[in-house]
Amino acid sequence: MGYDLVQRLRGRQTRVVVGLMSGTSADGVTAAAAEITGTGVDAGVRLVAYRTYPYPPEIRERLFTLFSGGAPGLSEASELNVLIGHVFADAAQAITGEAGLEGEVDLVGSHGQTVWHQPWLKEAAGHRYRSTMQIGEQAVIAARTGLPVVADFRKADVAAGGEGAPLTPYLDYVLHRSSTANRVLQNIGGIANLTYLPAGRGLDDLVAFDTGPGNMLIDAAAGRYAGMSHDVDGELARSGEPDMVLLEELMRHPYYGRKPPKSTGREAFGAGYASEVFSLADEGGLSPADTVATVTMLTVESIARAYESHLPAPVDEVYVSGGGSRNPYLMERLRRRLDAPVHDYSRLGYPSEAKEALLVALLANEHVMGTPSNVPAATGAERRTVLGILTLP
Repeated sequence: MGYDLVQRLRGRQTRVVVGLMSGTSADGVTAAAAEITGTGVDAGVRLVAYRTYPYPPEIRERLFTLFSGGAPGLSEASELNVLIGHVFADAAQAITGEAGLEGEVDLVGSHGQTVWHQPWLKEAAGHRYRSTMQIGEQAVIAARTGLPVVADFRKADVAAGGEGAPLTPYLDYVLHRSSTANRVLQNIGGIANLTYLPAGRGLDDLVAFDTGPGNMLIDAAAGRYAGMSHDVDGELARSGEPDMVLLEELMRHPYYGRKPPKSTGREAFGAGYASEVFSLADEGGLSPADTVATVTMLTVESIARAYESHLPAPVDEVYVSGGGSRNPYLMERLRRRLDAPVHDYSRLGYPSEAKEALLVALLANEHVMGTPSNVPAATGAERRTVLGILTLP
């Protein structure tokens, strides 16, 4: 049955795919329905509909407890795997109905919710390895939607010696490469990451990596000092002054000096790191507003220095996506710090909110077409490989 299904899907010129994504900030599930024509770097991708469905508060609270290591490990991870599978299935069904696509969707792609990402090499029992874990049981999504589901995209890259991240460069190259301009696609989610697309060059010539914390520390500071989920419009940071001494101390974190390929996450810049930063701010007598301003500037400065240290040529234009693009103060400071015009990602014709879910739809399409979609130049993998695991309903 699986072979026959894949052959039928490959025989279609265009496939309707729903992509499901929840990022590091774990705000909810973004679903994007897309029509994808062909495969490979010349694939055509048309966004049909998208929407973000917030996590139920109870599940989001349990997720963050799991992130912090404070929950019962295996039992809680097992339960959340199934529950989040249902939340993802809800999102797939909702976007299908809202877009009027009942009976027309061919395939679902699900990134799942990352709960652990270990890009550094470890050694045990004579093996050197990395690991990554995303939850959101794909068998639940397949059973609930009655559709084939492709998920677990990071693991094949890790098995091929890569870090399993970032995955976005494939979409960036397919949709946004330019023959005339050196472009950077800068995402500022919980973690910030970039894709550098040199003008007129191939997939193997791009540079992509995580630059460091994006909104993660800003959100944590807004929660600690103001009881807010995030710094709305950057007003907390705007009311303070960044402490340049503390900023320079924070910029000495070893991650920033590592050469790409590299990726990071909550394991390096999550709750434990935030506590250390806030202790330093308190010891230095910083006000809450000054602390929020300082961690906001950490995001800006770590991005800017990543360009200066790790990109091979000057940048002609920058396009920013992710939640950070909706923080006016952060964007103002980024524009002042970078030596290239900085634009909102939507200027390229796709809404920022839909981008990563659209990536997942494309990766699912490439799986059934048998097309490798990792980018070894970005992940450090030894070879290109087909990403994802197919589950039938």
